[in-house]
Amino acid sequence: MTPLDRRSLILRSAAVAAWALAAERTAHAAGPKLAETDPNAIALGYREDTTKVDSKKFAKHQPSQNCANCQLFQGTPKDELGGCPLFAGKQVAAIGWCSAWNKKAG
Repeated sequence: MTPLDRRSLILRSAAVAAWALAAERTAHAAGPKLAETDPNAIALGYREDTTKVDSKKFAKHQPSQNCANCQLFQGTPKDELGGCPLFAGKQVAAIGWCSAWNKKAG
């Protein structure tokens, strides 16, 4: 086995890091869509459409709040679905909402 020079080591490390990042992103994208009947979804008041949230039950909800502008949403602004750490392995609707909504920084 030949020893690696610094340049080769850096290039290989960057390639491995890029691969790992792509694999993580694919894993998030591959999950099934979260159902409103899921026990965790029920517990957090998740709705696939923010306009259908019960405003009497969730008085702090605002129509402008949705998963896409939540700090926890792991998709891009253009994605219809994205990951959320509260619902591990499942995708939430970008236009959805739950009681854990927290404004995305920026």
